Amino acid sequence: EVQLVESGGGLVQPGGSLRLSCAASGFRFVDYNIGWFRQVPGKEREGVSCPSSTGGTAYYAGSVKGRFTISTDNAKDTVYLQMNSLKPEDTAVYYCAAQRVGTSTCHPAWFDYWGQGTQVTVSS
Repeated sequence: EVQLVESGGGLVQPGGSLRLSCAASGFRFVDYNIGWFRQVPGKEREGVSCPSSTGGTAYYAGSVKGRFTISTDNAKDTVYLQMNSLKPEDTAVYYCAAQRVGTSTCHPAWFDYWGQGTQVTVSS
C-alpha cells in the first residue's frame, strides 16, 4: 500500500522553526521525487518546495525562499522540510506528495500520491 505520512507540525511563534518529515512506503522511493505543498482555507493548494530531478537546484516558492530547505534521507525513505524564520502567513496544512522522477513541475496536478497533511500554525 502506498503511503506518505507527514509529521512535525504544530504551533510555533513567529520567527521560530519547525522541521516537517514525510515518511514514504509502499513504492520504490528512488523512482519518485517528493515535494511539499500547503493549503489554507479558501485558497488553492500551492507548491512550497520540490526537489530537482537532476540533482540541480530545488524549487522554492518565492514566499519561502531563503527560509525553507528541502532535504532527503534515502536510507530512511524520508523527505524533510526545514522551516526557519516562520511567519504568520506560513500558517497552513502542509502536505507531501510523490511524483515520478523526470517530472519537473512543482504543481499539485503532477503528483500521484499524497499524505494526509500536518497543520502548521504560526502565531504569538
